[in-house]
Amino acid sequence: MIFHYHPYLPILNDDTKILIIGTLPPPRFCSKELKIKDVDFPYGSKDNLFWQILDKIFKLNLIYNNSLEAINQRKNFLIKNKIGICDIVENCKRIKYDASDLTMQDIVLRDILYYLKNYKNIYKIIFTGGNSKNSPEYFFRKILKQNNIKIEIIDKDTPKINKFTFDNRSFTTISLTSPSNSANKSIGSNNHYKQKKEKDDKYTTFDFRVEQYKKVFRNFE
Repeated sequence: MIFHYHPYLPILNDDTKILIIGTLPPPRFCSKELKIKDVDFPYGSKDNLFWQILDKIFKLNLIYNNSLEAINQRKNFLIKNKIGICDIVENCKRIKYDASDLTMQDIVLRDILYYLKNYKNIYKIIFTGGNSKNSPEYFFRKILKQNNIKIEIIDKDTPKINKFTFDNRSFTTISLTSPSNSANKSIGSNNHYKQKKEKDDKYTTFDFRVEQYKKVFRNFE
């Protein structure tokens, strides 16, 4: 059995308004056995499209390697845009050395409500994935249910939007398509994607994500 823990502390400050919630990075980020194009930072896996998508939207000219400069580029973007990252899984166990959310066992979650309560400017939460089993939204809803906090559907279309009240504050949640390549299959069955693909054979699952993320992140500028 492999012990898999989250190698990064939450990235938050008093100015944080938007909170991004995922699960946890691949196990190699714990042992620092990074690949050449990995960045030692949340969502820094070369196989994760998160920073590539934001790079495309905001023209950030990001570096993709193990350098301090690459890390600082991402930190500066988050600070400038008042965005924080607090993934929801603290640690878990795995039978094999992989990064799939579905293979996590004996999962220990972070106290997300603690962070929401102590960082008073947060009003919007972005999940890097939908409500499938062991997804960030799946665990978040579990925490809300345990604390008798009701969540209300605002928009069922992708990206799905919900609202809930906690600490006498109103929060909006947005569920984005996962930046992991494992989500490509579900994108392929999406009607919007199919329509775009029929009109333009060069249209890709990456383009689909960029369009979706752009609608969400551009609203924060």
